[in-house]
Amino acid sequence: MTRPLTAAQRRIVDAADPGTGRLRGTPAQLAALVKRGLAFRHPRPPHDHFLTPAGHRACETEANAAAPELVTAPAATGVFAARVGGEHPAPESGPARLREVRGAWQGMLELRRMTNPDGATDRPCGWERSHLVQAAALALEAAGHRPATDGEGGYRVRETPQPEAVAVYAPDGESLRACAATLEGAGWQVGAYTEPRTRARYLLASPRRV
Repeated sequence: MTRPLTAAQRRIVDAADPGTGRLRGTPAQLAALVKRGLAFRHPRPPHDHFLTPAGHRACETEANAAAPELVTAPAATGVFAARVGGEHPAPESGPARLREVRGAWQGMLELRRMTNPDGATDRPCGWERSHLVQAAALALEAAGHRPATDGEGGYRVRETPQPEAVAVYAPDGESLRACAATLEGAGWQVGAYTEPRTRARYLLASPRRV
């Protein structure tokens, strides 16, 4: 579990612009929110600070008193982790999870709009390029693809030695093609390959730049 927001941080988050997530506070306060993954500093002048998807979720969670603390997940966002496939034990699924995933994806689209230089939402943003596995997994899970578990086949997203590229595995050709279509629609460049040793088919996906 991570520490709950301090009173000062709570006031800053509560006062965020409801439309853009823009934040006001002292440099130290804003830097603390950035360190916790709840805010980011816009790369262009005047370098304002905005809530990340995790920040929006933290705001909603604490405002609704659903939980006194943020749940730590194995992702840079701190409160949400897209399922990359093969987690053990497998996270619970159901309506609540579906709402979480949809909310995270909408937050990611908003982050694209705010951080891509031209405001485009049809291609990945800087956060996604620095969190490739989580970003690709979120696009797949949000589109309804089933992640792999111990007992069932599904997609698996894994790191690769290649810069800005992830490998996506699926149990059969149809599932692999469906994953490719989803990633392409989410702004990724995708190619299909075969592993020389195992002959397993997989996708190599990279965030599209233009």
